[in-house]
Amino acid sequence: MKKKWIVMALIACMTGLPEMLSAQKKEIAIQLYSVRDLIGSYGRQTGTDYTTVLKLLAEMGYTGVEAASYGDGKFYDRTPEQFRKDVEEAGLQVLSSHCTKPLTPEELASGDFTESLKWWDECIAAHKAAGMTYIVTPWLDVPATVKDLKTYCDYYNEVGRRCQVQGLKYGYHNHAHEFRKVEDSVTMLDYMIENTDPEYVFFEMDVYWVMYGQHSPVDYFNKYPGRFTVLHIKDHREIGQSGMVGFDAIFKNADTAGVRHIVVEVERYSHGVEESIRESINYLLDAPFVKASYNN
Repeated sequence: MKKKWIVMALIACMTGLPEMLSAQKKEIAIQLYSVRDLIGSYGRQTGTDYTTVLKLLAEMGYTGVEAASYGDGKFYDRTPEQFRKDVEEAGLQVLSSHCTKPLTPEELASGDFTESLKWWDECIAAHKAAGMTYIVTPWLDVPATVKDLKTYCDYYNEVGRRCQVQGLKYGYHNHAHEFRKVEDSVTMLDYMIENTDPEYVFFEMDVYWVMYGQHSPVDYFNKYPGRFTVLHIKDHREIGQSGMVGFDAIFKNADTAGVRHIVVEVERYSHGVEESIRESINYLLDAPFVKASYNN
C-alpha cells in the first residue's frame, strides 16, 4: 500500500510538472535600447551579430522586442522585412518601435503639419511591413505654450488615425518632464491624455519615470482608466533593484490601466549588460503578481 501511494504521488508530480514549467512562461518584451552596447553602431564595430543577441534574449525568456533604431525606412540597418524575419527566426515577436518626427517651427505656428505627415505615411508603411503592432513617440519637449501643446495633440491624433487605417496602434511614452506645468496652468501629461482621442492614441507609461517625477502610476491608472495599453517596466538599474518602484501594486492594477503588453527597459547597469537584463526578466518571471499574459 505504501509503495502504491508513492507511485501515485510521483505520477501526480510528473503530471503537474509541465504546468509548473509553463507557469514560468510569461509574455515579456524588451526595449532593444537595453542592449544598445551589444547591437547598433557599437555592435558593428565589435563584430557583434545582432541576431545572436536576439537569440540570447529569447533564451532568457523574453518573448518580444521593441525597436529603437528606425531611420530611412530601416531598423538596425535592415529592411523591415529582414528585421521581421530575423526577430521571428530568433523566436521573438516584433511588438513595437520608438520613433517620431517633431513639428518644424513653421508647422507648429501654422498648425499645418502636412509635410510631417508625409514622413509618417512612409514610416507607418515600413512598420507595417516589419509586422509591428505599435508605433510609439518616445519624447516631446515641454512646449512653450498651451496652444503649442494642443497643436501636438492634434498632430498625434492624426498620426494615430493614419496608423489605425493601416492596422497599427499609436502611442506616446513619458519621461518625468511631462509632469511640469505649461504656462503655469496645465500639467503636460494630463493635458495630453485629455486632449488626445483614446481611439487613436494610447500611452506607454514608463513606471520608473512616473515615480521619479514624484507621482503614482496607480493614481494615474485610476484617473485615466484604460489609457495605458503598454507599460515600460523600468527601475533605476535592474528591475526590482532600487525598491522605490511598487511593482506589486502596479501589476495588481494593470487591468484598470488597460495594459495589454509589458516591455522591460534597462538604461543603467550594476553588472554586465547580459547579467542585468537576465536579472530583470528573472525578477518578473519569479514575481507571483505578474500574469502570464495581459493580452486577452
